[in-house]
Amino acid sequence: ELSAHRCHARGCQVEVPSERLMCKPHWWMVPSTLRSRVWKTYVPGQCDLSPSPSRGWHEAADAAIAAVVKGEARLKATRVLRELEDRFGEDFECAWW
Repeated sequence: ELSAHRCHARGCQVEVPSERLMCKPHWWMVPSTLRSRVWKTYVPGQCDLSPSPSRGWHEAADAAIAAVVKGEARLKATRVLRELEDRFGEDFECAWW
């Protein structure tokens, strides 16, 4: 039987099957080209049968994790901007946005 591990998105505590990199919500934040790259470089059972998955898989996985970090930062910035607009009105403008 294959083991489980936690989603590889930073700070996520959701357990996922070992053949999955992330939980569904985080996985769907990854662009489809990167998701395809992760699957193309994945070897079934690699985490359970081998101590070190391929370099290609690690590169694809790292890129997918970075995409989630970027996506979550964008979501957080959007939430903060909406809170500021709610507080100061719709005409609120932010120089960094």
